[in-house]
Amino acid sequence: QSSRAPAISVSAESCIPAGLRLGPVPGIFKLGKYLSDRREPGPKKKVFSYEVPPVFQVRMVRGELVDETGSSALEWIGLIRAARNSQEQTLEAVADLPGGQIFYRALRDVQPGEELTVWYSNPLAQWFDIPVTATPTHDEKGEERYICWYCWRTFKYPNSLKAHVHFHCALSHGRPFLHHDH
Repeated sequence: QSSRAPAISVSAESCIPAGLRLGPVPGIFKLGKYLSDRREPGPKKKVFSYEVPPVFQVRMVRGELVDETGSSALEWIGLIRAARNSQEQTLEAVADLPGGQIFYRALRDVQPGEELTVWYSNPLAQWFDIPVTATPTHDEKGEERYICWYCWRTFKYPNSLKAHVHFHCALSHGRPFLHHDH
C-alpha cells in the first residue's frame, strides 16, 4: 500500500471470479500499516472484471481488472483497504516465491457492490513476520477484544492487533513474534 492511509474504498462493479490474480503490487509492501479499528467513510472507486478467457491470458481488455476509466490494476491496487478480519476479507496477498513479487488473489467470487479488502496469506504473513493468529478475549460487556501481548493495548479486530504488533508496538520491536497463543 502507499505511504499514506487510503481513504478510498475500492468495490466491484461486476462479479470478480474466485482465483483471479491482480498485480503485481507496486512499491514497498506495507499492507496493514495504516489499519484502524475505525472505518472512515471516503470516496468510492468502482472496478469491474471483464469475462476471463478460458486460458486465463491477461489482456488489455479481456481478463484484466480495470477501473471505470479503463485504468489497469497497477494504478489503483494500492488503494485497496486492509481487511480488519476474515469475514470482510475478499482478497489475499500472495507471492509465488518468498521475497518475490506480491499479487492479490480473489478468495471467492466477489459480488457487484462488494468492497475489495485484502490481508496476508499465511505463508506471506510468516515471511514478513506478521502474526498469523489472534485469540480473542471478552471484555466486561461480553464483546470480543484482541489484546497486544507486549503493551496490553486493546483492539476490536484481529488484523488491527496483528498490524499493531508488526508496525507500531514499541515494546515488540526487536523481539521475534511469539507463534503460540497467549
